[in-house]
Amino acid sequence: MSRYQNILVVIDAQQDDQPALRRAVYLNQRIGGKIKAYLPVYDFSYEMTTLLSPDERTSMRQGVISQRTEWIRQQAHAYIEAGVEIEIKVVWHNRPYEAIIHEVLQNNHDLVLKMAHQHDRLEAVIFTPTDWHLLRKCPCPVWMVKDQPWPQGGKALVAVNLASEEPHHNALNQKLIQETSVLAEMVNHTEVHLVGAYPITPINIAIELPDFDPSVYNDAIRGQHLVAMKALRQKFGIGEEFTHVAKGLPEEVIPDLASHLDAGVVVLGTIGRTGLSAAFLGNTAEQVIDHLRCDLLAIKPDDFVSPVTLPAQDE
Repeated sequence: MSRYQNILVVIDAQQDDQPALRRAVYLNQRIGGKIKAYLPVYDFSYEMTTLLSPDERTSMRQGVISQRTEWIRQQAHAYIEAGVEIEIKVVWHNRPYEAIIHEVLQNNHDLVLKMAHQHDRLEAVIFTPTDWHLLRKCPCPVWMVKDQPWPQGGKALVAVNLASEEPHHNALNQKLIQETSVLAEMVNHTEVHLVGAYPITPINIAIELPDFDPSVYNDAIRGQHLVAMKALRQKFGIGEEFTHVAKGLPEEVIPDLASHLDAGVVVLGTIGRTGLSAAFLGNTAEQVIDHLRCDLLAIKPDDFVSPVTLPAQDE
């Protein structure tokens, strides 16, 4: 049984075309499983109708939900006619990201797909506040789908952290590669590439230490990263030609390589933390995401716990 057998697709209420649903069907036809098309809706004006009775307001809300349910059914009509099983669910909720995460928790969804809008002038992907909340807080992987066709022969680029000696980074690197490799094998034998970035020489060190040799420092850092990358690729049987170690900031190296390879998706890990910091992705991941021009698959560590929990009455 492979992963991604219980997919939650977040429907975009602002447009008729649904790239996330299209991508979900594409995955479903190759790996099986089930799809739920999900839309949280809310209109503050309905809550302001104080002249109406509670029953009338409830009836109006239900009318909106029924109308949107039928609209989604029309969006999915061609897929359903083709035999794809798609469950449709519309809920009334004023915080979309909370509604989505509640649905994930209640029904053990193992992948969320949501459309990411593209900025026409820059070709960069634009993330909404809901997108950011999901990337930071959703317990299962989140796939942000760019609203344009998958590139011909599109590759999967896995961003790995080669600099840290902390055990959780190594475990997350291995999880990213393993999950991407399994999925890629089932989906058109997609090529999987690994990328790691190493820092340039800190200018202040070069200035403050006259005997400091930047080239020796660069060679040493690059060597450490190459050794770490070799260990990773050998563990998973990935050819050297599919691994990339480059000098520079991750938020520059990773998007540039993704563009060069014409990658369909960049896979990266978002570090989970406990307590108040659990809501944050980490600066590096956020900056990388902000510069991407392709699909993004964000995966949490095994020990990640979402800061969003089910309401008491739903537990």
